[in-house]
Amino acid sequence: MSERGATVYEILRHVRPLVLNSARVVEASLRADGVSVGMRAVLEMLAEQGPMTVPDIADRLDLARQGIQRHVNDLAGLGWVESRINPAHRRSVLIATTPAGAELFARIREGELSRLDRMAAECTSEEITTALRVLAALSRDVRAEVRT
Repeated sequence: MSERGATVYEILRHVRPLVLNSARVVEASLRADGVSVGMRAVLEMLAEQGPMTVPDIADRLDLARQGIQRHVNDLAGLGWVESRINPAHRRSVLIATTPAGAELFARIREGELSRLDRMAAECTSEEITTALRVLAALSRDVRAEVRT
């Protein structure tokens, strides 16, 4: 095994538990609002990208359309998203945040960023930027492997 390959493997060994534990922390922080991690992901996508169809949300999140539809249904039931007419496709509606949903996500994001700002305090901003670049490249390459 090459040294580079071994180092990338070590990165992935840290990423797996990081993802699991991050989801647990996020889930605990959302519990009071009755939001799941999946619902939060859908709200984030809509807040950042604007109105989207369920298949487009699923594609961007690399998740099954049926799971996204359940999250959308739950969010709609709570009044945080709504369906809109899609001028590009008659049968595939656009999903958009309601003002209450946008406000909820803004509050969630503000709390998360505040907590994240205190993490990895021993790392410089440049090191964190490098880590982001490395993880984005790994994510791209692993996704390409899955799709081949």
